[in-house]
Amino acid sequence: MSRSTQMNQLGEFLKTRRAELTPRDVGLSETAGPRRVAGLRREEVALLASISPDYYTRVEQGRIQVSAPVLGTLAEVLQLSEDQRSYLFSLAGKTSKRAPRQLRQKVQPQLRRLLDDLSTVPAIVMGRRMDVIAWNRLAAAMITNFSEVPEKHRNYVRILFTDPAMKALYVDWESVARTAVAQLRMEAAKYPDDTRLAVLVGELSVQDPQFRQWWAAHNVASLTTGTKTLRHPTAGDLVLDWDTLIATTDAEQQLVIWTAAPDTSTHEALRFLASWAAGAESLKQA
Repeated sequence: MSRSTQMNQLGEFLKTRRAELTPRDVGLSETAGPRRVAGLRREEVALLASISPDYYTRVEQGRIQVSAPVLGTLAEVLQLSEDQRSYLFSLAGKTSKRAPRQLRQKVQPQLRRLLDDLSTVPAIVMGRRMDVIAWNRLAAAMITNFSEVPEKHRNYVRILFTDPAMKALYVDWESVARTAVAQLRMEAAKYPDDTRLAVLVGELSVQDPQFRQWWAAHNVASLTTGTKTLRHPTAGDLVLDWDTLIATTDAEQQLVIWTAAPDTSTHEALRFLASWAAGAESLKQA
């Protein structure tokens, strides 16, 4: 089989696979009007894969050779089986070397104990790609009940952009969201071959024009320290200093804590919220 024939077959294979998926299958909202093509649009696949629509169009038209990392991301986006993934790589003339699957991160035991002891300090542990892998009761009461978020969607940036309550919670949501996107950019630089991160960026790019614009700006930031102002429905206005501590036992786990100076209204509000959260937990267990 000639090289050009293989490239054309690869394009047809991708076209067939995207026609079998609906927006709902990949976490996108259904559009109100009728769709001119079955399944996903080329533009949607391109954004989900974090590549340009023109590049993806040329791939489907058999006009360009594709790198192995892009093939891997397309396989994730199109939800290919192992056999389909192998076939895709074979058509592209590439070796299907899947990167070693990263095991699901588990919070370090020391951090888990620390979280539980921080009864009046909201705290979470973030892992790779800013996934929230642990939290304490006060963080759940202050931000959101993370246990009710499906594990695969338990990502701080995703929650910021997809949970409408976040825009009401953060007084300066736009500044918080911009900073989070810049921090996610830094994560992408550390893990350039992380297909889950690429899919996350693609999904948010399709769903939210602000995310798409800010991601394209290529601003970067590290998780360090700062101040956030929250308007909490139960505790009222909170002005919190946040800080980030890196676990020496696992540099991919970062403890983020929110604190307030003693004898401030926020300090008292956190104590009230802690008492309220403990009471709510007791009622659930009763």
